[in-house]
Amino acid sequence: MSFKSKIKSAIKFTLNSIPAKKFKIQIVNLAPNELLKDRTAFITGGTSGIGYCIAQAFLRSGATVIITGRDNVKVQQTCDRLNEDHVYDNRVFGVAMDNTSVSSFKNCFEQALNLVKSAKRDCIDILVNNAGILGANISNAQEKDFDKVINTNLKGAFFLSQLVGRYMKDNHVEGNILNIASSSALRPAISAYTLSKWGIRGLTLGLAKALSPYGITVNGLAPGPTATPMLLGDDTENITNNGNPIGRYALPEEIANMAVILTSTMGKTIVGDIVYMTGGAGLITYEDMDYSF
Repeated sequence: MSFKSKIKSAIKFTLNSIPAKKFKIQIVNLAPNELLKDRTAFITGGTSGIGYCIAQAFLRSGATVIITGRDNVKVQQTCDRLNEDHVYDNRVFGVAMDNTSVSSFKNCFEQALNLVKSAKRDCIDILVNNAGILGANISNAQEKDFDKVINTNLKGAFFLSQLVGRYMKDNHVEGNILNIASSSALRPAISAYTLSKWGIRGLTLGLAKALSPYGITVNGLAPGPTATPMLLGDDTENITNNGNPIGRYALPEEIANMAVILTSTMGKTIVGDIVYMTGGAGLITYEDMDYSF
């Protein structure tokens, strides 16, 4: 057996030897607060998973929220779910937007601004670039798969940040841009998804450098494997993940709590940074990922 094979076997044995541990889902949310009072957030990919939980957390923190998604019916259904019992009347809105359709961004954002004006809010002062999809591993990716992932995860975030950053600068809005990165931003890149998250990491640094003179704070938030429909489908009850050093998936609510802090005045001195909430994945291990070719 070669040295490389021995190493792989040892790692596999170690991971398989981690005692199986069942985790009870214990969701801890920030209590209702005013950290984002009078703020307005535009959140891409807000119909499920991390984006949805960020929208919830922002609402509980006093913000007005506009979510986006590709399907208008699903967007409106999600708004209704966020505003159950009409708790957040005139604070929850939705806009249908495809993150791969850069040419539509201007009209979609203007639509969002009109919704904000109808709710008597002054401006949009938070952008959360959350929309993203998995896929396009180098072992079997087709060009169309690669393009779809890069266009959704990176190209869309780039051009939407350009649009919203210019809007904030021109209107003297001292706001926030928060990019949802990933533990993959630290991993050896072997897929379009991983490459896109490396790009988000670099974009966060560049935007922070360019926009901080205008009072616009740019940061990133990097979850590890998270218990969302994108990773687990409908089975988000079992959050055990023996490949992750903490032994489980992160909860989207945990990520959302940090999103509130980073976009509030509590996070004003955090600039151009990525807060890693990976459970150690990507930081102290890569072996929770398949690197076979």
